[in-house]
Amino acid sequence: MAAGLSGCFAPGNAASSGNPESRIKVAMLQPPRSGLTPLSDDAFKLSRWKTAETLVVLDAIGDAQPALATAWQQLDGKNWRFEIRPGVTFHDGTPLTAEQVAASLTAAAKASPKPRILDGVQLSVRAEGGNAVVVTTQTDDPLVPQRLSSPQLSILAASAYKDGGVVNPLRAGTGPYVLTAANGTSSATLDRFDNYWGGKAASSGVDVQYVPDGTARAAALRTETADVVEAIPVGQVSRIKPELVHEVPMPRTNTLYLNTKTGPFADPAVRAAARASIERSAIVERVYEGRADVAQGLLGPALPWAAAERDTDSYQEVLKTRPEATKPNGQRIKLGTFTDRAELPEVAVQLEQQLEAAGFVVEQEVREYQHIESDALAGKFDAFILSRATVLDSGDPVAYMFSDFSCKGSFNISQFCDAEVDAALAKAAAVPAGPGRRSAIAAAEALILSKDAAVPLLHERVIQGESARIRNVERDPRERALITGQTGFAD
Repeated sequence: MAAGLSGCFAPGNAASSGNPESRIKVAMLQPPRSGLTPLSDDAFKLSRWKTAETLVVLDAIGDAQPALATAWQQLDGKNWRFEIRPGVTFHDGTPLTAEQVAASLTAAAKASPKPRILDGVQLSVRAEGGNAVVVTTQTDDPLVPQRLSSPQLSILAASAYKDGGVVNPLRAGTGPYVLTAANGTSSATLDRFDNYWGGKAASSGVDVQYVPDGTARAAALRTETADVVEAIPVGQVSRIKPELVHEVPMPRTNTLYLNTKTGPFADPAVRAAARASIERSAIVERVYEGRADVAQGLLGPALPWAAAERDTDSYQEVLKTRPEATKPNGQRIKLGTFTDRAELPEVAVQLEQQLEAAGFVVEQEVREYQHIESDALAGKFDAFILSRATVLDSGDPVAYMFSDFSCKGSFNISQFCDAEVDAALAKAAAVPAGPGRRSAIAAAEALILSKDAAVPLLHERVIQGESARIRNVERDPRERALITGQTGFAD
């Protein structure tokens, strides 16, 4: 595998010499699904290669920071004004203008289907005064800057937009690297852009290969045929030098959803019994070999503010309202999960053992996700194990909580409906980004956990491989950044 992999990277680069002018070789997990259009999840590849950029970026705690926009202000509940960075050139040589920013965002807003970040959002954009755009939403939206950080709203040159809604990102971005070739589902090539507004990149280019096989990706790191490797499988880590492996907390929680509407778990005391029976640390050690974090709440260490919020007296007081656990006394429960994530069937085995030790009788059902999702959403399981992203494209967990735990939630596997929780979520959604919103989110989380609608098990990590000779690779929990203008080789 390693030999085959090395043959796909550009020959003759000087990475092994430590030459700072050498090219970075990257082995990525998934090939593009939509021709690298930024209006799809492929946008995250363009962002991780630092070829396409957005008006704003998010810092570690999810607050918006300048990028192609230098400043912004909220004019009223529905209107935001963004000042556009001067002196920026697209990779095709045309200048970044307010008019092109407006055209790029308008193309996304009118796309069919829309980028996921704009689901349920009616947005319009107009240029104002030559160096600014005004973004207008149909309803009040305190998260407009966070939305505009999504890679799916990258700003591309006019040349990227073709007839029929096709968007081609070749030579159309603004980042330190130009996407010069996209070879379907096999590879991509990027060269340094010498006119980058942020200064000259440390490396002369990036050569990307898509390597879905985890064993092959790990081999590429061991044999130095790749400098940066995405998503090394847990089972391969022991074969790699420890100093080459970096674990990054992900905003993804492995959760046991309990059916609160029908069956045994309609009784809060039975839900409490299930929660009390679960040994999270045993699952982390036996299934994930210790390479995950035991969950204390729905939100994990990828959101660094969450732990501090859980330590507050108000949060802990809400948890004290949980009902007392009853004895299961042989109650039968149907436990479901899916095979698409290799660890989940193993997690189901561990949970079955723990629940049966507490007095439940467990029947398992495991299928591919596409064949089990509709039954899970229809409430046909008493309990369901899911690996769930807790922050979506805006970097904010409110959308996830609404989807999973509100009365009208579109992904409400727990069949959960509670007026107090709905009110807490509505309050959090209305608060502007910042400390107040984070406190309101934590208050909603505490309420959800106090009802035992779901039992968070663990927070996953992504294992990233980096050659000993590479420097300044980004380790991003949101998986938006990987290679940056500062990424390069040791002298």
